[in-house]
Amino acid sequence: MERRVPLRLELHGITRRFGEVVANDGIDLTVEPGEIHALLGENGAGKSTLVNVLYGMLQPDSGQILIDGEPVRIHGPRDAIAAGIGMVHQHFMLVPVFTVTENVMLGAEPARGGPARLLDRQRARARVVEVSGRYSLAVDPDATVEDLPVGVQQRAEIVKALAREVDLLILDEPTAVLTPQETDDLLEVMRTLKAAGKSIVFITHKLREVTAIADRITVVRNGRVVGTTGPEESEDALAAMMVGRTVSLQVSKPPQPPGEPVLSVAGLAVNDERGHRVVDGVDLTVHAGEVLGIAGVQGNGQTELVEAVMGLRPVLTGTVHMKGTPLVGRRTKDILRMHVGYIPEDRSVDGLVKEFTIAENLVLNMYDTTPYGSRWILRPAAIASSAAERVERFDIRTTSPQAAVATLSGGNQQKVIVARELTRPLTMLVAAQPTRGLDVGSIEFIHRQILHEREVGTAVLLVSSELDEVIALADRIAVMYRGRILDVVNPQTPREQIGLLMAGVRGDSAPGQVGGDGADAT
Repeated sequence: MERRVPLRLELHGITRRFGEVVANDGIDLTVEPGEIHALLGENGAGKSTLVNVLYGMLQPDSGQILIDGEPVRIHGPRDAIAAGIGMVHQHFMLVPVFTVTENVMLGAEPARGGPARLLDRQRARARVVEVSGRYSLAVDPDATVEDLPVGVQQRAEIVKALAREVDLLILDEPTAVLTPQETDDLLEVMRTLKAAGKSIVFITHKLREVTAIADRITVVRNGRVVGTTGPEESEDALAAMMVGRTVSLQVSKPPQPPGEPVLSVAGLAVNDERGHRVVDGVDLTVHAGEVLGIAGVQGNGQTELVEAVMGLRPVLTGTVHMKGTPLVGRRTKDILRMHVGYIPEDRSVDGLVKEFTIAENLVLNMYDTTPYGSRWILRPAAIASSAAERVERFDIRTTSPQAAVATLSGGNQQKVIVARELTRPLTMLVAAQPTRGLDVGSIEFIHRQILHEREVGTAVLLVSSELDEVIALADRIAVMYRGRILDVVNPQTPREQIGLLMAGVRGDSAPGQVGGDGADAT
């Protein structure tokens, strides 16, 4: 398939089904040459399915793809690349122990003469240097990928695509794991690519980035295109297009003085499954009536910190106390019975039993307490009555509380967890990634619930990889980097300064910072 530069892409009536679920329903989309076209929508709206069809990883049930006016059939990524289409996946497709050059070579290995046809590493390296220089993608061709920061790994992914001479680049949720500075760098790279005549399909759910970079914005909801507009559209209007109703994007958080210390962590050290130290001497305190937010790029020890607090992971050294009572060594069930609410990071693995009904999941942590049951028996009538009330109160969209929780959307599954944890008296709430994978309407709802707990005096430990969420909800922000609390700042601290901390850069004289080395988050 011979390509012509610049590339114009048209999708007509793309439909893709998974059983009875219609993920893409007659989608039309046009990407002009040299255009940054944002594909905006909730998680589950059908964005990733659409670009996987475009990249040949899925085949459409019906519809047509045209490149420069000519119909094409894309049976796999090799066909897509031949047609001039490259893709940078949300979860990087790099081999961690290979160098950047070796990763770029994979699938398109240059060889030099002789019967053995040896790999031409020198030519591959020169190609990496040439492409990264042409598009201002600074990356060391000899660096091992696992030693690179996440933002540089992403550059390597982009170099890998561009080295194959693609003219349209798909970026699937490219800022999900980046610091604010890395996000700004990526947006600048996108501008450079546009200036070089490349087209970009930019998939995201982050409104701020869409309005900053896109030439046009197509909004997808429930597998259908609901409209195409420009970056001049307000964020409120884009949010309404995404969810089909008016959504408030502003969080109202009146100031209130913190109360007594509730959670105290001192010198906490924890290993991961491989025996690597991932929490390294953490000190923090959460007071009654405050939200302490833990900010950081995912993978810097936040998960293990929460698991240690909740009794889900062994502690090497250090202490965890709740109002003076030690938690280390206690079972998770016992910690929950101490009026601790827990919204886990992975709702599918740690938050729900998919085969159980909604009603059963709503009493997972209290099934053997009054009025739901005792050690020996359950009281189905009380469980059903409570479930009906909570389904209505938390707007859980279901045909019946007796339906399996697996039948719910991701947002409604998260509401089941929130309803279970926040309808009992709490002294402390531990919320890990509470809105991951949710649409803006569900995010708005869950934010209100967390702030209500703050208002009634609950101590809230919030862990989120979404910096905007941490800034909106937290009274103080502890920035975690490589297992340590690098510093503690207030939510008025400039985003850029917090972003530097998230990348491990600490400036002691920067305004708005509090805390010192080893930062005691008290």
